[in-house]
Amino acid sequence: MADLAELAVSDRRVNSRPAPEPLTDHIPELDLAHLRKLAEFRFQLRRFLHISHVAAEEAGMRFQQYQMLQCVCGMPEGVEPTIANVAARMFLKHNSTVELVDRTIAQGLLRRTGDPHDHRRILLRVTPEGERILASLGEFHTRQLEESGPELVNALHRVLDARSEDGGSLNGSSAYRGNGLAKNGVA
Repeated sequence: MADLAELAVSDRRVNSRPAPEPLTDHIPELDLAHLRKLAEFRFQLRRFLHISHVAAEEAGMRFQQYQMLQCVCGMPEGVEPTIANVAARMFLKHNSTVELVDRTIAQGLLRRTGDPHDHRRILLRVTPEGERILASLGEFHTRQLEESGPELVNALHRVLDARSEDGGSLNGSSAYRGNGLAKNGVA
């Protein structure tokens, strides 16, 4: 399995290229109806993230600290929670991740441990206090998604359905339907 840090470096190289010049012979017209659908989807995402941000602060931590604890506990199978892998998963620079780790350790929510298989590596582990907060916030976020998730999914469906109907890159079967999202709500 590729190291997430290597993938992030590759992704940064791709994303650091200058934007290509627009093709003057194919400039799409502004479709206000589609733009409104995109704006609604972004609003639904930002609403959930705002509520999440407030909940993390009420639990006594910064939003990025909550995201990092979630990242450390929720690493994909076979990927160890090293600082490099956490940085890649959070789209942060290595030094920013180190500072975030240090602040979270100072709060007693995270700790560094040696890797028993590779003594050169340091792994991150969530403390029991961090796990308690994660469990509480996880329960809160699940309830929040049960309440507002259908609106978020429906906003996404409206964007993708409009794209499909307009002959966009999605065909009539719509790629998102094969990814576990139910047509009329959350799967």
